[in-house]
Amino acid sequence: MYPDSLKKLIESFKMLPGVGEKSAERMAFFVINMDEENTNFFADSIKVAKEKIKKCSICNGITDKDICDICSSDLRNKKILCVIEDPKSIFLFEKIGSFNGVYHVIDGLISPLDGIDPDDIGLEKLVNRIHNEKFEEVIIAVKPSVEGETTALYIRKILDGMNVKVTRIASGIPIGTDIEYIDSMTLERALNDRKEIE
Repeated sequence: MYPDSLKKLIESFKMLPGVGEKSAERMAFFVINMDEENTNFFADSIKVAKEKIKKCSICNGITDKDICDICSSDLRNKKILCVIEDPKSIFLFEKIGSFNGVYHVIDGLISPLDGIDPDDIGLEKLVNRIHNEKFEEVIIAVKPSVEGETTALYIRKILDGMNVKVTRIASGIPIGTDIEYIDSMTLERALNDRKEIE
C-alpha cells in the first residue's frame, strides 16, 4: 500500500486529461526521484502559471498580460478576425505561420443537447468587437461537428447586415476531429481554402 502522500500525488496526476492509473504512478515515482532543484522548479512552474495566466481582455486568448502579444502587435492585419472555440487553437494557427490576422476565442460551441445556448458562449462580446473594430472578414474556425456547424451558422446569422464577409475554414478537416489533433498541412490547406457561408 502506498504512503498517503504518494497516493495523493498519484491522484493529482490522474486529474490530468488522458492520464490513467499506470501513467499517474509512473509520473508520481518520477517526481519523487527528482532532485530538489528540479522538484522546486516543477512545483513553482505550476503555481506561477496558475497565478499569472489569464484571459486577454480583447480576444479571450491566454496571456500573462492584460492584452496578449497578438492583439497588441502593430504587425498583425487588424481587418481579419479568426473566431475559434478555445485558446489552444491560437497556438496551432500560429505554428503554421500563414495567418496574420487576429483572433477571438468564444467560450465553446452551441449545444442545445448539453444545455449550452448562444448566450453561454460569449457571442455578445464577439459582436461588439466586430462592430467596434470594423473587420472586413470574419473566419469561423471551429470544430467540424454538428455543434460547430450550428455555432458557425448562428454567428453568420447574427452578423448579417454588419457589412462583413463571413467565411468558414474549408473542411479538409474530418467531421468530429478536434482541431488540436490535425496536422499542420491539413490545417493550413483548410485555412487557405475557406469559403463564404451562404
